[in-house]
Amino acid sequence: MDDFMNDAYNDLFTTTQCPSQQELLDYVQGKLSAEKQHEVELHLSDCELCSEAVEGLSAFEKKEIIPVYLRQMKWQMMKKLKNRKQKKDLIASHTQLAIICIIILFMLLAAFWAFHFVTHPAR
Repeated sequence: MDDFMNDAYNDLFTTTQCPSQQELLDYVQGKLSAEKQHEVELHLSDCELCSEAVEGLSAFEKKEIIPVYLRQMKWQMMKKLKNRKQKKDLIASHTQLAIICIIILFMLLAAFWAFHFVTHPAR
């Protein structure tokens, strides 16, 4: 499960032009250089997602514990995603099994009818 979490969803912002989670966290904690802070602020003026993320991060009184909360939330989300995927996979395998059983039943029925008509020809 750890590999799934680390590889698949390490940073939700990596596929966009948005700042990384760490950059947003550093911005909220006041750890960015003036130049980088200005870049993030320019981005925040155009990006509703990041603006809301920063707003949510800013609501924490103890900003130093935000990384702990982020890890916990990410872990819970990954767990839910993995459970959802396992359920979908289970449903898919049951569906395939049902289809195979129906095909086998139709083949047996066809074989029975073929045997019946060969051994009992119409008069």
